[in-house]
Amino acid sequence: MSSSPEKYSRETLSEVRAWSPTLFSLRCSRDPHFRFRAGQFARLGVPKADGRIVWRAYSMLSAPHDEFLEFFSIVVPGGEFSSELSRLRAGDTLLVERQPFGFLTLDRFVDGHDLWLLATGTGVAPFLSILQDFEVWQRYERILLVYSARTRAELAYQELIEQLPHRDYLREFADKLVYLPVVTREAVPGLLHGRITELIASGELERAAGVALTAEQSRVMLCGNPQMIEDCRTLLKQRDMQLSLTRRPGQVAVENYW
Repeated sequence: MSSSPEKYSRETLSEVRAWSPTLFSLRCSRDPHFRFRAGQFARLGVPKADGRIVWRAYSMLSAPHDEFLEFFSIVVPGGEFSSELSRLRAGDTLLVERQPFGFLTLDRFVDGHDLWLLATGTGVAPFLSILQDFEVWQRYERILLVYSARTRAELAYQELIEQLPHRDYLREFADKLVYLPVVTREAVPGLLHGRITELIASGELERAAGVALTAEQSRVMLCGNPQMIEDCRTLLKQRDMQLSLTRRPGQVAVENYW
């Protein structure tokens, strides 16, 4: 993919944070004209030594009202983009396309009582953006964040998740959030263990949440590993939950930029 200069802005990195040997986040300046809806993504560019610019899509983890942009990434061994991205440091330049993309936004659903946000790995990024926006707390009676990682150490942004309901503008809605962290490769007391699909199939996820996953009440957003998304869609279809389309509103929304 190529972009002409007017299609992107040059932003300055203010912070690079390593969560684990393979997970890191980037925070950079934000062009004052860049607007997005919580849940959308942008294409980020990194210049190569030969003059080429490599582009990849990343969800905004920051809120639409933040004065900065934040992204969450995994280092793909030998990956042309993520390996370059992980070498950046505060003060370096990151290219950000001016046009946001994506439909993993609240307007995918026309109704619903409970909003389930099912994420694996860095797929939690758009959901953290959504949870920092006021709209979701007004629209839904319960918000269930299910965040799966391989180990407890790879569950990033725990402090942000814990503090969310205590922010001044969200305090009155604090009891709406149900947080269900999941690990797949170790057993940790107090955390769910197993793949999200296994927890749905066995009913364990609903028991832990204290909330039924139904087509009538539930709306579900999926982001993360493509296999997880495909398998979850199959399980949800068995419960009469369909992908929400413009021409046919449904109960499920996914992001497919992986």
